[in-house]
Parts: sequence; structure tokens; C-alpha cells
Amino acid sequence: MIRKLACSTATLGASLFAAATAYAQEAGVPIAAATETVAAAVPNPGNNAWMMTSTILVLMMILPGLALFYGGLTRSKNMLSTMTQIGATAALAMLIWVMWGYSTAFGPEGNAFFSWGNLFLSATTSDSTAATFSDEVISEYVFISFQMTFAAITAALILGATAERMKFSATMLFVTIWLTIVYFPIAHMVWAGGGLLFEMGALDFAGGTVVHINAGVSALVLSFLLGKRKGYPAEPMPPHSLTLTMVGTGLLWVGWFGFNAGSELEADGTAGLAMINTFVATASAALFWMLCEKFSGHKGSALGYCSGIIAGLVAVTPAAGNSGPFGAIVLGAVASIVCFIMVAKIKPAFGYDDSLDAFGIHGVGGIVGAIGTGIVYAPSLGGPGGDDFVMGSQVMTQIIAVLVAIGWAGVGTLVAGLITKMVTGLRVSPEVEMEGLDIGEHGERAYN
Repeated sequence: MIRKLACSTATLGASLFAAATAYAQEAGVPIAAATETVAAAVPNPGNNAWMMTSTILVLMMILPGLALFYGGLTRSKNMLSTMTQIGATAALAMLIWVMWGYSTAFGPEGNAFFSWGNLFLSATTSDSTAATFSDEVISEYVFISFQMTFAAITAALILGATAERMKFSATMLFVTIWLTIVYFPIAHMVWAGGGLLFEMGALDFAGGTVVHINAGVSALVLSFLLGKRKGYPAEPMPPHSLTLTMVGTGLLWVGWFGFNAGSELEADGTAGLAMINTFVATASAALFWMLCEKFSGHKGSALGYCSGIIAGLVAVTPAAGNSGPFGAIVLGAVASIVCFIMVAKIKPAFGYDDSLDAFGIHGVGGIVGAIGTGIVYAPSLGGPGGDDFVMGSQVMTQIIAVLVAIGWAGVGTLVAGLITKMVTGLRVSPEVEMEGLDIGEHGERAYN
């Protein structure tokens, strides 16, 4: 299924008006009389309610979910700094989304790479609607809010790679530039009608390319720009509270049902498919990560369990409504194994400092999920692909989408990072890093 995205009431009304006018002219009916019969589409209250719920679930993924997940993985002296950066990044992204983000991603005017025409939501009212994937509509403000939370969490995910050493001021400036030149254009290319990858037929149900590859690759680039944490990798830097990380993991999994099932934009059977896939792919990935630990000569750990859950959630995101349950189980298992190898073997071999494995799980898991979606979409594997589905062709399309996302995110992040470095500098001072960013950047401690 090629994902269609929202159009405003103005667009819908224009097409209805044109059709009514043409009919009236042919039939000899006065235009005024013909247009009077055109009824405006009315949002389905059930779908509206589901999408409002999904939006709040995605917000829960950010605060408190991601904040606790990342915060627990840091050292105690950086707990509040990590949580504050995530919260402030989300708040900033929400304001930018309303001012120019939604316009840049979803129009109404646009080309293959970005759009324009609704700055500050000037063309949106409480009566405006957004199209779903059937003949239903939802309130446009609801769609705007739902997509706003996606922008917010994507920017916040990057901070897993920069934890414990990036300035707060640099984070705010970087996020502003990055959203504008990286996230909004990729969201448009993948999810908006007329977008480059949308028109190619790339499948991305809920953000494998837009969210996870985008954030993961950006995290990797920014981690290289920042350099390694002081003492890494010789000095042990274990998580200070796996209990909080486990709590954050649970909140992320629960919130992810809004992320994935909500991306159907309706409370229908496909949303139900996305829901069960979000259950089983995640369960599979969690257990397979622990198996990988066992086969590597270690004990199955709580950290491994949490890492597997996130890997499974990431991988199933593009496939949530594009796979049967068994395909989702296999996809979760494969992604977990690949991400484990990246985090436990490849990252130490290369020596880069992706603090909390934002690239190792989100970037790599997103790549596995995006390409794998082209496989599990096949009806022979239980997917929803039609009789004309050609796996080889779809997989090639998915690979192209992945490469475009990697290239755009990599170059855009480099530009945003270099500008930020020139304006504010990226890193805190060695003294602040040693003391901890909680005190050095915010003047407070997580624990007494």
C-alpha cells in the first residue's frame, strides 16, 4: 500500500467545487445551485478520538518514556541534563512545527523535496480536515498534532549519541537547524503526495526512514563531530539506573502503539494489524537479544532485554501495517540480532562514541526494518501486498529510500552541526564534563 497523506479542507473543497462546476455546465444547471449540493466532509468522531489518543501516547513516549530510558543509561551526574535536553528539544520542536514545520512537510504547495503555503497554520481552521486512507477525514488540527509529536521524538532520539558532553545551548540551536533542513524535507519526501520517495512507492508505515534512519544516521554524524566522552572507552561508564531505563522502556512500548497503530489515521482493521505486529515483533526482538547475549558467553541481562525491545519496535515501525504477524516476528528477530552485532561487536571495533547506541539501534534497526518491509509485504508471507506485488522491485525501492534518507540526513546533519559549532560551540568544557552536566549546565542534581 502506498501511503497517502493529509490534504486540507481547502484542497478537498477545491476539487469538489471543480467537479460540481463541470457537471453543472454540462447539464445546464446554474453553478450556484450545483455548488449548494456539495456537502463538506465531516470528520469521523471515532477516528478523531483514536488519533487524539494516539497523539497523547506518542507524547508519553517522549516524556516520560525516552527521558527515563536515556536518563537511566547515563551516569548519575548527567541524569537531569539528559532528561532536560529531551524535554526542551520536544518543546522547541512543537513550536517550530506550528510556525513552519507543518508547512514545509505537508504543504499545501510543494515539489519533490519540500512544501510551503501554510506558515503559522494560517490556512487551517477548526473546520479544516485531513484525508485518511479511505473516504474518511479527520480534523486537520488532530493530524497536525499527531505529526508534531513525530517531529519532536525524532529530534530527541538523536540526543542518545550526544549524551554527557553536548552543550544545552548547542542542542537548541542544532535542533532548530536540523528540523528545518533534514526532518521536514524527509517527512515530505516519504509521506506527502508529490514527495520524491512517496511517488516512487516506498513503503514506510510509521517512520522507519523518516524517524529512525533519519535520527540514527544524524546521531552518528553528530557523535563524530563532538568527539568521544572524556575517558571513553578506557573508563567504565555503566548505566546508573537500569530500573529507570526499564520503566522508560515500558512506557516507550506502550506509547509505540499510538506511534504505529495511529499511523493508519483510522481505527480500522489495518490499525489492528499494526497493533498486533507491534506486540509480536517487539516480544521476538527482546528474547532474541537475550539469546545473543547467551550465545556470546554472557548472561541474559535487563539492559539486553530493553535494547531488544527498542530494536524490535524500531524495525516493525515501517512494517507495522505492511506485514503479517509472522513476518513481523521474523523481522523483529533479525533486527535484534543485527543490532546486537552492531552494538556489541562493530561499535567497539571502530571505537566511536555513540553514547547510548542511537545509531546502533535506531539507525541500524531502521535500515533492517525499512528493507525488510519490502519482503514481509509479500502476500505469500502473510503481508497485505496485492496479486501484482513484485518483491524484487519493492525491495529495490526500499533500498533507494534508505540510501536517500542516509545521504540527506548525513549531509544535513553535518551542515547543521558545523553551523552550531561555529555559533555556540558543541561541547561543554572539560571541567563541566568532569563535574557533570547536571551542575555545570543546569545548576542542580538528580540525587542528593
